Amino acid sequence: MSTVLFRPGAVVRRGEVLATLDCRNASAASREIAARAKALEERQSAVEHESERVKEMAAGNFASKNEAEQVAAKAAGDKAEVESLRASLVSRSLEVDDCILRAPFNGEVADRYVDPGAYVRPGNAVLSLIDRSVVRIVGDAPESDFPVVAPAADVDIEVQAGGIKKTAKIARRAPAADPSTRTVHFEIDLPNSDRALPTGTSARLTIAYGAPQPATLLPLKAAVLRGDKAALFTVEGELAKRIEVPVIGEREGTLFVDPQLPAGKLVVVEGRALLDNNDQVWAKERGEK
Repeated sequence: MSTVLFRPGAVVRRGEVLATLDCRNASAASREIAARAKALEERQSAVEHESERVKEMAAGNFASKNEAEQVAAKAAGDKAEVESLRASLVSRSLEVDDCILRAPFNGEVADRYVDPGAYVRPGNAVLSLIDRSVVRIVGDAPESDFPVVAPAADVDIEVQAGGIKKTAKIARRAPAADPSTRTVHFEIDLPNSDRALPTGTSARLTIAYGAPQPATLLPLKAAVLRGDKAALFTVEGELAKRIEVPVIGEREGTLFVDPQLPAGKLVVVEGRALLDNNDQVWAKERGEK
């Protein structure tokens, strides 16, 4: 590796030179083939002229037809060899062009893998270049949620790097589930013209789906979950009553239960593990002393 011109964070334009390789051998070989091709072209031109003269002499019976055919065959062979050298020259020219690595698009250098003086082989990465004008968010949902992640569905996005919140639509969805994970792949294209979003980070995705459903909210620590039921203690007068109510869902420390537990009902939050059904209690709401 002769030069590596950029470090991570640098902004580059399409066609700009990123790095150069030491290709003296390829350049020398290219010049050698070019010289051989030129010499052979001169010889082939002379043989063609000789072939024309021999044809004229054969027409006047001053040379044999066999001699004329041999000279013509030699001219054709030299021509084919010139074409072969030209093809080799094109191949060598491509190798020389590969010694100069240019940016394929406008972007930013994300990583630099080698320094000048390093030995690289075909296939080794030198730089990583990214275009952040559009950031693609990819996700996998359980196969049962196939209709939830339909294209054009609205998604609330919270990017973990910086806590940036945005809303976008699902751009595309795989038509089949992964046979090993039983998940469906989907992608979101998020415009990022201001380059505020990084790549390679994680994001929290929320998709609203289905009709609104009434529920009663209570702290998650107020209940014990067993399957689709929540066991908890309510306060009836001065007695603790153990009840079970269907669970609708939970999120971030909040439990959503069936509204058969009415809003405003007193529930035991602290010390419920010490209670039995119909134990006497004195209700004290949060904040009281």
